[in-house]
Amino acid sequence: MDKFTTLTGVAAPLRMINVDTDMIIPKQYLKTIKRTGLGRHLFDELRFGPDGTEIGDFVLNQSAYRNAKILIGGANFGCGSSREHAPWAILDFGIRCVIAPSFADIFHNNCFKNGILPIALPTDQVETLLQDAEKGANATLTVDLAEQVIVRPDGARLSFEIDPFRKHCLLNGLDDIELTLTHAGAIQSFEDGQRDRQPWLWA
Repeated sequence: MDKFTTLTGVAAPLRMINVDTDMIIPKQYLKTIKRTGLGRHLFDELRFGPDGTEIGDFVLNQSAYRNAKILIGGANFGCGSSREHAPWAILDFGIRCVIAPSFADIFHNNCFKNGILPIALPTDQVETLLQDAEKGANATLTVDLAEQVIVRPDGARLSFEIDPFRKHCLLNGLDDIELTLTHAGAIQSFEDGQRDRQPWLWA
């Protein structure tokens, strides 16, 4: 998993509440277990018409936001089913931070496991950032995980909270497997001892 330290980029404003995981990545794209290639289907039914043509007024189809690295949404973001393909699609599109007033629990957890930083802020602060984002490509935001601040285009800073363990994992690029491997020495020592004490388990 790539480390998350400081992210500077365009923020796409998505003024929608209750964005569910089927909106993020529709069910017909869940057949793959690969984490790549899903970005082109992110918000598929909002981005494209039945004939595959772009819906011009959807935010990610607008020229200012095609390369957005941050997404700002409404309350209860990521509700619905627990599909891990949702953060996979967001990450594959190029977005590494989602800011909203609140998140569905499973989606929130899946973001951390895939290198995405979900930030929950009070509604009035999210509104401020939405207004910043609506200024277009020149109004970039900076998310500093180490300092736990979001720097607005005018230099103003908004602080955010994050669980220290989650922060440690993102800063060091540790998913569940990589976190386990940091204890490889202790695991090997235990297995060596168990082979001596209980050899029948290793027969």
